[in-house]
Amino acid sequence: MRRAVRAAVTGLALLLACAAPAAAHPHVFVTAASEIIYAPDGAMTGVRHVWTFDDMFSAYALQGLETKTKGVYTRDELKDLAQTNVESLKEFAFFTFAKSGGRKSKFNDPVDYYLDYNGTALVLHFTLPLRAPLKTKQLALEIYDPSYFVDFSLAKDNPIQLVGAPAGCKMAIERPNDGSAAAKKLDESTFTDGENSNYGAMFANKITVDCP
Repeated sequence: MRRAVRAAVTGLALLLACAAPAAAHPHVFVTAASEIIYAPDGAMTGVRHVWTFDDMFSAYALQGLETKTKGVYTRDELKDLAQTNVESLKEFAFFTFAKSGGRKSKFNDPVDYYLDYNGTALVLHFTLPLRAPLKTKQLALEIYDPSYFVDFSLAKDNPIQLVGAPAGCKMAIERPNDGSAAAKKLDESTFTDGENSNYGAMFANKITVDCP
């Protein structure tokens, strides 16, 4: 997804060059809400995401898109853009990191994906199936961009939900501190030469699920 995001932001940055420093991070803001999905046997099978992009990026991404009704974007009209987004997610591990017992769990390609437009912003819906169902007493899930090019913030209300989880499972959510001010003080090169290649981990949204 970031390749598509970068392409749009590059053009947008030219338009805003006089209004904001080119070195500023992050460039795109996403409000995330997610569901952690369980099978009847109690195994986690995947994560369902709903990501709302910031208004500025949404407006730029929609420029030039032909629609039947001006200002109205249907799922069918947004289909190609949705496909571009999800096909690019794989290179960046879908910005979604799951661990159990210290071991990373990998995801398959997104399914059931589509884009909506809520009147001001694009909203990407997609499901990430785990490569293998995960039956564990403790799950750690993080949502973030390691390079901090994209800032992920959890939705204010009910940002994470457990769907079909075994009875007695408890969830805890740790939201990051705002790191945008600190990031803006760093030169752009620090995000491309490897020095801060995992800077975004400092601002990861962390979810833990403990089951009996």
